[in-house]
Amino acid sequence: MMKRRELIQRASFLVGGTLSTQVTSALLGEVTNTGASVTVTKAMSQLLAEVADVIIPQTDTVGAKEAGAHEFIIRLMRDCHTLEPQKKFYAGLERIDQRSKAAYQKAFVAISRPEQIEIIKTTAEQDRGYFKQFKNFTQIGYFTSELGCTQNLRYMPIPGRFEGDVPYEKGQGIIMNSR
Repeated sequence: MMKRRELIQRASFLVGGTLSTQVTSALLGEVTNTGASVTVTKAMSQLLAEVADVIIPQTDTVGAKEAGAHEFIIRLMRDCHTLEPQKKFYAGLERIDQRSKAAYQKAFVAISRPEQIEIIKTTAEQDRGYFKQFKNFTQIGYFTSELGCTQNLRYMPIPGRFEGDVPYEKGQGIIMNSR
């Protein structure tokens, strides 16, 4: 039987190394940064959770906040990035909060969801590189969490049984084989 850690390691090799070494290390539970780290306050953690939840909101399945994507991001930054990339990442998070205060005179966590969406749209336009990184971290944290994986993906435990003829459900992705 293949263990989860081995499966993640093999999957990262399968996707051609598109996952950074830091993300792969975080998924494997490794600690590669033994130096100083940014201290994440409760307010920073709440802000991270709220931004992640705007990216993957709760619908009929859990959202990023409930799945703990923000906790993955905190661990990824602390355990697998050196101090300078951590400072840069959390400075981007602070810029989101500053945009909210400038536009609505309130912290990001205190504004309504439509207002939060507007702030995130502005961030995606004005701070594209940061937003792309944050979104990537959120998606990885979400889809590798137990809740995100089992409730949002069509979960088939490994090893699973083969079902050659399964009904298509509306909205379900299809892999086309082009020959």
